[in-house]
Amino acid sequence: MTTALPDIAGLTPRQIASELDKYIVGQGKAKRAVAIALRNRYRRSHVREDLREEITPKNILMIGPTGVGKTEIARRLAGLVGAPFVKVEATKYTEVGYVGRDVESMVRDLVEASVRMVTEERRSEVAELAEKAAVERLIDELHPETATRSNTPGNPFAATLGSIFGNSAPQPQPQPPSGPPSDVARIREQTRSEIERGFYDVRLIEIEVEETPSVPIGMIGMDQGGGADLGEMLGGLIPKRKTKKRVTVAEARRIFTQEEAAKLIDMDAVKREALRRAGEDGIIFIDEIDKVARREGARGGPDVSREGVQRDILPIVEGSTVTTKHGQVKTDHVLFIAAGAFHISKPSDLIPELQGRFPIRVELDSLTAEDFKTILTQPKNALIEQYRALLATEGVALTFTEDAIEQLARFAMQVNEQSENIGARRLHTVLERLLEDISYGAPEERGAVTIDAAYVRERLKDVVENADLSGYIL
Repeated sequence: MTTALPDIAGLTPRQIASELDKYIVGQGKAKRAVAIALRNRYRRSHVREDLREEITPKNILMIGPTGVGKTEIARRLAGLVGAPFVKVEATKYTEVGYVGRDVESMVRDLVEASVRMVTEERRSEVAELAEKAAVERLIDELHPETATRSNTPGNPFAATLGSIFGNSAPQPQPQPPSGPPSDVARIREQTRSEIERGFYDVRLIEIEVEETPSVPIGMIGMDQGGGADLGEMLGGLIPKRKTKKRVTVAEARRIFTQEEAAKLIDMDAVKREALRRAGEDGIIFIDEIDKVARREGARGGPDVSREGVQRDILPIVEGSTVTTKHGQVKTDHVLFIAAGAFHISKPSDLIPELQGRFPIRVELDSLTAEDFKTILTQPKNALIEQYRALLATEGVALTFTEDAIEQLARFAMQVNEQSENIGARRLHTVLERLLEDISYGAPEERGAVTIDAAYVRERLKDVVENADLSGYIL
């Protein structure tokens, strides 16, 4: 049974758009479209079960020049609700029969992203228990005379398979604790307290680290990630290879914590949940979709291959079952967001079947000088704030006057108009050029630095007004 997304229940479409406003300037129509699409997932989870499977996502086609926020909208949307997200480029795929990546790999990438996401969640859930177990292992290393005897039987297949794969090693048998139980408890408690205080952090110790054994006979079903790893299939039958490392206690604690967390996580449950999330909550962003559109009037050549890629993408978007190494996932309820500039081609150049699978079309506006000014100052990740924070680490207090910000926005707009329009990305090149001398001298020259319009003009005017020069530098 499908459950509602945990973080979206309290978010209305207006609130979703408001959250996106914190990071993306303008593009209200695109924000409305993705907010509705996301809220529809929550609505679908509350529809009666017999109708739920019939309701499929309304995929979105974003049309607009580079650098206006197409990718950022989709990425922030996925992060807002913790949904599995993957960005792919349509130009990276080739149709079946050609050398290159097949389109199903985008779904496999989505599942891998989902597995990583769920694993991190489970790791945070068991972090406290894993930390305690790691400390106990450290005490065993520091005071082996207090370690308790392990009654766990050895792996019955370890000797046989270990000799095959070159990992044969006797099972370690901890020594029984020596001395009265009261002394053992006192020593362990004192050591535990000292570890927590960091008393041993810089001491070097030798520990055994588990490594996943390599399987020389390779993979079963090596169809670009679709097959199952032989090591995973054999599970715990192949003994873990252990290598000795000399590390600090602080590093050993980190290594032990990771190993103990892995023991506490049920990977089968992780994979089941990851597959469910990928199929029900996943978002795939297909960029450069216009590059695989067949130009009007074109015949033969690369356009045939482009059309082949579209036809291969079609069943994935329509809904199909894709086999991954973690299991099968259905794409019926994955939200697809495609994007492209469509400078040369147009959306109608896509094959009709694919056009029909992207019923919502949103045109994103080119950015204006006023938008550039807003991008520099207002979002949570504003560019000027980023540069202030970077230089503050070197003891430089950077300040921009209002007229300097306006001048920067005008120069960025001017360069975009007289050369290639790369949208907000132009601000990065302009700011790097502007702050080059300050960044270079920052370690030696500390103190307050004020950037005003005169300084901006001095650093950028000649480059901006020379179209040939700005084409190379900015």
